[in-house]
Amino acid sequence: MFKNLSLKVIVFGFIFTFFSSFGQSFFLGIFNTSIRETLSITHGQFGSIYASATLCSSLLLIWVGKKIDDINIFRFAIYVTLLLSFSCFFFSKISSIVFLFIAIFLMRFSGQGMMSHTATTTVSRYFTKSRGRALSICWFGLSSAEFVLPVLMVFLLSLTTWQNIWTVIAILILIFLPIASFFLVRTVKLDTRESTGGEEFKEENIKQWKRIEVIKDYKFYIVSMNMLAMPWIATGVFVYQSFITESKNWGPFVIAQSFMSYSVFSVITLLISGFLIDKFTSRKLLIFMNIPLFLSTFVIIYFDAQFTAFIFLGLIGISNGLANVLGSSTWAEVYGVKHIGSIKALTTALMVFSTAFGTALFGILIDIGFSIEKIAIISALYILISFILLFLVRKKLNPILM
Repeated sequence: MFKNLSLKVIVFGFIFTFFSSFGQSFFLGIFNTSIRETLSITHGQFGSIYASATLCSSLLLIWVGKKIDDINIFRFAIYVTLLLSFSCFFFSKISSIVFLFIAIFLMRFSGQGMMSHTATTTVSRYFTKSRGRALSICWFGLSSAEFVLPVLMVFLLSLTTWQNIWTVIAILILIFLPIASFFLVRTVKLDTRESTGGEEFKEENIKQWKRIEVIKDYKFYIVSMNMLAMPWIATGVFVYQSFITESKNWGPFVIAQSFMSYSVFSVITLLISGFLIDKFTSRKLLIFMNIPLFLSTFVIIYFDAQFTAFIFLGLIGISNGLANVLGSSTWAEVYGVKHIGSIKALTTALMVFSTAFGTALFGILIDIGFSIEKIAIISALYILISFILLFLVRKKLNPILM
């Protein structure tokens, strides 16, 4: 299905999305209790620190992320790798609230931000008519991490301290990622594209938007509203998973085990959505993206049994699978790939910002006494409003032909 260089680009994307997990909320949330106990802070204090650090990382990402349009991808990948390794090592040294802020800032910027940005921008730019399938396989890396790491980390935390775990992660990154990048993308240039068998691909004929033009397009904000629902709601769930288990009396390991359901449904959706995107386009699938996420809020509102945790995270996983692929392919379809690094830097920064918003909002609502059911109602209302707006403009999302 994919030729040699194409396969290497996909494997590169898979590896980088897998390793982006160390800066993702589902992974950092595993250490929430351990860190709070070490520093003697509340849910709300942790959430405020997490949100403010994440916000700062999103602002920096807007500027740094656009550099991927100007720098050879192999060099760029090495810079990101070194930063991620240092960030993980620094995270293992958290001993105060100030160190916690810096550590979370570094992890969110290097892990969730730059690692995923590097992977998806490289794949989105390189591929043309196979972009949907390529991105679905690329994001399979993160889904694999979501399947394996929560249970593995819970097991390792029973054997050693969380500080030791982060030190080992830093060493692993420093050894593995530079070697992988060298063998996979050292020959990939900024203008390297997927071979289309001599066919002229229609995407070359669409307008190539600059970031300043995108910012002035009202449709960008409506699509973004829908794109950002998944990050801020899921982040709140992941970071405050201990609060949810306590509220529902699910037991300490239910959410970690339920991540397997989340991951399985993410993977299934990823594999299906890639083919659907290549056949029907991202623009037509976008309207369906948040329907499972909307249904997941009703599971939290109305059900308490332990098995519903698997349904809850399974539904989030379906929306996550769609969101991961659509979040990269839609922008390339609508705005072109010439400035996709700059545009993706903005959208990734917005995504990171939304996770800061979700963390802060959940933390504040928890501290003032909101139940998880009331928080789910607020989430459902946001999804519904953004869905209605998208429905109204869905026929205006076609790219502008030159």
